[in-house]
Amino acid sequence: MKNSNGMTAPEYTIQRDIISEGFDGKMEWWDARVGIMPPNKAVLLMLRSDVDTSDVARATYSMRSDDFGRNWSQPMAQPNLAPVPIQEGRFLQMPWDLVPAWHAATKKLLALGHTNAFVVGGKTPAFGSDAPCTFPCYCVYDAKCAEWGTWDVLDLPDENRFYRTAGGAAQRVDLPNGDILWPIYYLKREAVNQDSPWHNGAYYSAAVLRCRFDGQTLKVIEYGDELTLAEPRGFCEPSLTQYDGTFYLTLRNDVRGYVATSPDGLHFDPPTPWTFDDGEDLGSYNTQQHWVTHSEGLFLVYTRRGADNDQVIRHRAPLFMAQVDPVRRCVIRATERILLPNKGAQFGNFGVVNVSPQETWVVDTEGMLGDVENPHDVERTVRRGANNRVYLCRLIWNKPNRLVK
Repeated sequence: MKNSNGMTAPEYTIQRDIISEGFDGKMEWWDARVGIMPPNKAVLLMLRSDVDTSDVARATYSMRSDDFGRNWSQPMAQPNLAPVPIQEGRFLQMPWDLVPAWHAATKKLLALGHTNAFVVGGKTPAFGSDAPCTFPCYCVYDAKCAEWGTWDVLDLPDENRFYRTAGGAAQRVDLPNGDILWPIYYLKREAVNQDSPWHNGAYYSAAVLRCRFDGQTLKVIEYGDELTLAEPRGFCEPSLTQYDGTFYLTLRNDVRGYVATSPDGLHFDPPTPWTFDDGEDLGSYNTQQHWVTHSEGLFLVYTRRGADNDQVIRHRAPLFMAQVDPVRRCVIRATERILLPNKGAQFGNFGVVNVSPQETWVVDTEGMLGDVENPHDVERTVRRGANNRVYLCRLIWNKPNRLVK
């Protein structure tokens, strides 16, 4: 396949490493993402949860590798990222969907995410008029003690516009001057249904923040266009990349995924649905998509319908990757490959990181609430072969990625 410059796009081999596996029927690992600290250290974040809950966790754990992922430390609970009681102990709040990435200008491993709250003893996030609002948050890794520091909330410029705002699960772009382009999604104050602000008829908007980080504090400098869609839940969980001088934004929607482009990462053309190059809908819906960006090719990682996977909730397995035509903004069907196999579990909450000129990693966990008929019947997922594996999928390039120093 040719890339936008008419050159042959890079080929790659897939190596699936398993960082951890084993399911006791009660607790699961999920929401795994990894950051790289030059020259060879990797730090992984993931959540530990009761399997009968949804978007509720007991703790955040971290693992470390000093040899590019060949060997890993044991998971260590992070006290600074643990749930803390708020509002007279009625709720627990913690940082959520944290994505660690190296900030070269300050030489810090900086994780971006958002706050999440749930009722003490509850099985789902907190809803209702008295539920805590959601805000973007961030924290920094302390390499000396191998722990994550305390998290802080990002000070947003317009509290009525950014009334309930999330920034987790996002791929960001660090500019040459050190500024950070951080895609977020939000509900305006007037759009919030106080009885069920997350899902009941409200449409999220997406935008990109330009932020500045001095090694300790993250501040908003400006924000870009508001991207909206009058389909269920609007635009959520955006991820940003830059390829060949253009910024690309992929957006989650309950019905289908979308993509938009921008010359500066802030001001975007109207989003269009993701399709294959033959015009057929990609079939990715109600879950994340993320970018794999090589200097000589742009790729998308996603899940979709139509892959003998009707038994998996939201068709969230297998995990696919394919090359993107950056001009037509579509996925090239002939390049599609399976990164992680369908064993009955759900993928979707995953991370991507360029590790070296030779390797890119995709990290994901087998979510055991995988069955479409009864997600809480985890025995169905187990019978299909899932074992709550934490996968490190190595993409080994045949051409060096010049985006990685």
